[in-house]
Amino acid sequence: MADARTNELTPEERWVIEGKGTEPPFSGQYDDFFQPGTYVCKRCGAELYTSDSKFDAHCGWPAFDDEVEGAVKRLPDPDGIRTEIECAACGAHLGHVFEGEGFTPKNTRHCVNSLSMRFVPA
Repeated sequence: MADARTNELTPEERWVIEGKGTEPPFSGQYDDFFQPGTYVCKRCGAELYTSDSKFDAHCGWPAFDDEVEGAVKRLPDPDGIRTEIECAACGAHLGHVFEGEGFTPKNTRHCVNSLSMRFVPA
């Protein structure tokens, strides 16, 4: 895994990853993308999700129903309603996690910004 600060980020990536921003819905490169492989943190390279856990939630952002064990940290969102998710290795903002929606048998949806990840083909 690379050091948390070694991967150079674009201003847009910094806004999402460090500023806890959100890319516009249906704009991310991984929203409608279903190839076998692994999604890693854009900032530090830590493995976050596998393609086996990705599903189409029709929400405008990549959706996963499970993370790589120990890869994602959950925090109360400042809005007091949602749960924010971060890379457990470097603290990069990923998006939010929702439970109880019934999309998959795991009943969990990690709604992740494409800008927070990089895809590594299998």
